[in-house]
Amino acid sequence: MFFENIKLAFKSMLANKMRSILSLLGIVIGVGSVVAILTLGASAAGSITASLESGGIDTISLTATPTAKNYDTFDERLGQRLMENVEGIEAVIGISSSRIRIRNGKIIKTNNVYGVSSDYHTINNYNVAEGSWFTSDQNIQRSQVVVLGSSIAKSLFPDGDAVGSSISLFRSQGSKSFTVIGVMEKKDSSFTASYNDSLYIPYNTFTQRIQNVSYVGNYVIKVADGYNAVTVSDNISAFLNRLVGSDSFFVFSQANLSEIASSITGTFGTFLAAIAGISLLVGGIGIMNIMLVSVAERTKEIGIRKALGASPKVIRGQFITEAIVLTMVGGLVGIALGSGISFLVCRLVDWSFSISIKSYVISVGFSTFIGLFFGWYPAKKAAMLDPIEALNYE
Repeated sequence: MFFENIKLAFKSMLANKMRSILSLLGIVIGVGSVVAILTLGASAAGSITASLESGGIDTISLTATPTAKNYDTFDERLGQRLMENVEGIEAVIGISSSRIRIRNGKIIKTNNVYGVSSDYHTINNYNVAEGSWFTSDQNIQRSQVVVLGSSIAKSLFPDGDAVGSSISLFRSQGSKSFTVIGVMEKKDSSFTASYNDSLYIPYNTFTQRIQNVSYVGNYVIKVADGYNAVTVSDNISAFLNRLVGSDSFFVFSQANLSEIASSITGTFGTFLAAIAGISLLVGGIGIMNIMLVSVAERTKEIGIRKALGASPKVIRGQFITEAIVLTMVGGLVGIALGSGISFLVCRLVDWSFSISIKSYVISVGFSTFIGLFFGWYPAKKAAMLDPIEALNYE
């Protein structure tokens, strides 16, 4: 009987094509909007997370703002102290930086120069495109070598012959000549660093040749596998609060931004989807309207079926099935439409397309509920018709 009702539902839809299409528009638009919004929200969150991961989502940045009391705390030994007192730290590297002038022939730029360790690029998931990164021996020997970010390399060497060339780094006492040994891949800049415009030299070279500093300005902390970066970040803050006070440092984790971004996009997407869901209610009213018209048009048919022994339950089931089929068809078309729109938008804004299974489940479930809810009254009205009155209906 159920499959027979489905066949009758499709037969009725095909008999009144234009009316069926118009009655489905509300469902199609509502479902399509819900699917598009939730899918775009998931895609946006995925793209933001991927961008943050490229900046090292398993790394933590520690910036020192030392006072006279704790000036000596922020040195190269602090990394070891952190590893001994905070669980979940795999490595700590110190970074010092300065903004100085760089020259290659007649081309002069002012950029950030970072003094970093030999494993800085590995910890930050930063790959060399040309040449190589400097070694630990070059750091120990204070070698005057430099690795360029992709953008500054293009600015200083428009012809692309950077590796093996020399550039001058200026400081107050004069300039130093550095050999370019590598150019980095272009990297999406994170919220804490502009990798592509920066230059990188060995840490010991920086403190000896560029700026004689007695404290480390920044640290990059690598979180060990299996540990949550946010938790480790909080534990680092707690340890440093006890050690130097909260006004002497700033701790930043990409994982915090990832969680915030996912939360914001999820909440905002759900809010917009709820608004879009209003059109599903409007579509449901349209379904009820069309079903009431259908009952009125088929009153005599209902009378004949009742006269032949069809029970109210059978009649009710027929019209409820028809309403559910209408909304399910609209829901499936809406899913296809919403997914297609989402895919095109993701292609236009260069997001990774992420299918939101949740949006499909919500849309199909809500469409079924709409059909059941708004189809119940017309179905009940059809089931309660008096067969004699129905047969005499004109």
